[in-house]
Amino acid sequence: MAVYSDHNDTQLLDLMSGDDNQAFAEIYQRYKGVLFVHAYRMLGDYEEAKDVLQELFTSLWTKRNNIVLKSTLSAYLYGATRNRVFDIIAHKKVQEKYVSSLARFLEDGECITDLQVRENELAGLIEKEVALLPPKMRRVFELSRNEHFSYQEIANELHISDKTVKKQVNNALNILRAKLDIVFFILPGLILYKMY
Repeated sequence: MAVYSDHNDTQLLDLMSGDDNQAFAEIYQRYKGVLFVHAYRMLGDYEEAKDVLQELFTSLWTKRNNIVLKSTLSAYLYGATRNRVFDIIAHKKVQEKYVSSLARFLEDGECITDLQVRENELAGLIEKEVALLPPKMRRVFELSRNEHFSYQEIANELHISDKTVKKQVNNALNILRAKLDIVFFILPGLILYKMY
């Protein structure tokens, strides 16, 4: 039986590209800690940093037969981690932009009749889609969005962890986003309401 800890990164990558899952496990053990710290320092969020690592190593295994390194494995993994973090940061900036646009729209109070009609149509569609969410997810989502409870307050109310609350809200938003994206093509004037 091979001792994988004695292998260098290039050897491990060659073994992994031949579907050797022990070589993959050694790469994972070698880099998971430092890459997590790298992602966490940039994001400041434990769960997001964990998600980045999971996506990174899942992708590494999935693409194991097609990886061509331009330098070292460590440089490749650090670069891939950095790129995933930048994607998350860019996504957050888009979210902030839309929230800011919506806030300005609501503060200005300038509602053209056509936009009011569209807003009502969208609100109805959102309510309909929220009603189709699984019951527990719907309850968490409604407490967050309608009752303006914090994640901790929801966790206390429903006797679940705040991590579960965060995950349920994110899942609900992903479901709603997927189902409602078509609306933004039909009702282009409501692009401000896009949920990300």
